[in-house]
Amino acid sequence: MDWREGAKKRAALEAVKHVQEGFIIGLGSGTTVAHAVQEIGEKVRLEGLRVLGIPTSHQILKLAVNCGIPLTTLDEHPQLDLTIDGADQVDGKLNLIKGMGGALMREKIVASATKQLVIVVDETKLVEKLGVNQPVPVEVLPFASSIVMTKIRELKGKPVLREGKNKVGPVMTDNGNFILDVNFEAVDDPGELDVKLRLIPGVLETGLFVGMTDVVYAGGRTGVQKLLRE
Repeated sequence: MDWREGAKKRAALEAVKHVQEGFIIGLGSGTTVAHAVQEIGEKVRLEGLRVLGIPTSHQILKLAVNCGIPLTTLDEHPQLDLTIDGADQVDGKLNLIKGMGGALMREKIVASATKQLVIVVDETKLVEKLGVNQPVPVEVLPFASSIVMTKIRELKGKPVLREGKNKVGPVMTDNGNFILDVNFEAVDDPGELDVKLRLIPGVLETGLFVGMTDVVYAGGRTGVQKLLRE
């Protein structure tokens, strides 16, 4: 375990402190969230904690089941008490780029339905501006992918269709869609870019999470930094 894995775990353990008895919890995706899911599972098993989880990906669904966390759905619980998720970048206003794991659409739906969104990262994810050395993932309808790429180029973006590392052809999301990874370099106004992208017919969601985060825990080599939305 290198220092980043230890930092992620420490940040995840801080986030789990927000969990209370009876909570409906959104479970984001990725390796950092996996630490939180495992810790919640331990509390369910050892302390009798009663919670219900709503996973945002098949990966986390399977992990939650293995950890003994009872699951529910947005149909049963359209408002969540807490969501714990990761991020690929976090700026000073706690805006995020997410989606390198491919679950951005479900993650944003769950985040939009939660009373509190808590993000866990290692400190390398903290940046002054989103988009520097980091593409913006965009989930698109496969039928529209070519025309969406053309429209994105008109916005000065450089889109690349994400392809699988161990499969032939494009990556398919849990929703059966494609993902474009778009290089915009530094994003001066994440909110404006998010709106422009979502207005393109065929774009289903973007990895820009603007004004949604309440708390960020950023793990470092020795400690965890807590950042709050102003």
